[in-house]
Amino acid sequence: MARIVQKYGGTSVGSIERIKEVAGRIAARRSEGNELLVAVSAMAGETDRLISLAEEVSPLYPDREYDMLLASGEQVSIALLSMALNAMGVPARSFLSFQLPIVTDERHSLALIREVGTERILRSLERGEVAVVAGFQGVTPVGEITTLGRGGSDTTAVALAAALKADFCEIYTDVSGVYTCDPQVYAAARKLARVSYEEMMEMAGLGARVLHPRCVELARKYGVNILVRSSFNNEGGTWVSEEDEGMEGALISGVTYTKGEAKVSIMGVPDRPGIAARIFNALSDKGINVDMIIQNVSRDNMTDVTFTVPQADLNRVVLLMERVAQEIGAEGVLSNSDIAKVSAVGAGMKSHPGVAARMFSALAGEGINIMMISTSEIKVSCVIDSRYTELAVRVLHDAFGLERGSS
Repeated sequence: MARIVQKYGGTSVGSIERIKEVAGRIAARRSEGNELLVAVSAMAGETDRLISLAEEVSPLYPDREYDMLLASGEQVSIALLSMALNAMGVPARSFLSFQLPIVTDERHSLALIREVGTERILRSLERGEVAVVAGFQGVTPVGEITTLGRGGSDTTAVALAAALKADFCEIYTDVSGVYTCDPQVYAAARKLARVSYEEMMEMAGLGARVLHPRCVELARKYGVNILVRSSFNNEGGTWVSEEDEGMEGALISGVTYTKGEAKVSIMGVPDRPGIAARIFNALSDKGINVDMIIQNVSRDNMTDVTFTVPQADLNRVVLLMERVAQEIGAEGVLSNSDIAKVSAVGAGMKSHPGVAARMFSALAGEGINIMMISTSEIKVSCVIDSRYTELAVRVLHDAFGLERGSS
């Protein structure tokens, strides 16, 4: 008998029909003699609907009330799923985060899990019940409702698996696993049987929307093996786990992309100590995440500083940087929101030179200009004109032979 944590996303429980199908899947897994704990998201579209309601009332809503509102979505889905299971003769009990509790810090809308209470879940499992837990939400030590950020139900599931020492965690979504690239962009995309935590963290952070990056980070920390599967079919999925010898044959595991970023350049920046700190402290103070950063070679004691930020933050970043540019004596600020980032990810590149050269050559062969470059041990990322995103993904997929399972 195995102890399994399952997570079902919004599309998996997007209607009563889908909830009944999920209940049937859970019942079948339980009939094999397994202990089942299930984390569930709000029904598809429900979180967006609640956010729209909040914005209609007041665009400047308090973060506390935002979390109070959004947490209601999961309450509906866990109750309906528990009802469907009981109707099938499978005893099930639903739990909100505060009932366990899943304790978080006090950052509303982007809280971090600090502790998971397991006593009530263990009692439920001992009674032979399926424990159905609300994903995405938590509670502070003083009882305030929090949410974990979009995609947070993945993190809830992994945290539960770690706390309960589950054998593994199944993440059910609307795709059949992790692919070498987005199958909707390139039909040659191939499903991977296994990827390492490190590769999956990079892929998730660089645009692959199968798993939330924080969930993979937590899984690596506590050694939770994740199986990514589709709730719409019975295909085998993709295992996310520690890197092993079987992974060393693949140089590149996947090509990812994201269009949700913008490029900001501060021109004519005085090249002296403390100036970079002034620029990036101003962004940090406003809670703005900066990704890639480039500083040009200094000429006449002046340089240019370019960086990327989330596209949603562009307007306020430009206003903030125009003010900073005046204060430090820079020439001005330029921005570009028509960019995309394409990345090649693979643990194999640690010991194989030439990945960047092959990537740059492939893009150059199609006349795709590279604006910015960022590298790590297992990834190379390039910022390009957004018009060429899909072409770049296909070209790089072919350049690394990913359709054949080798690179």
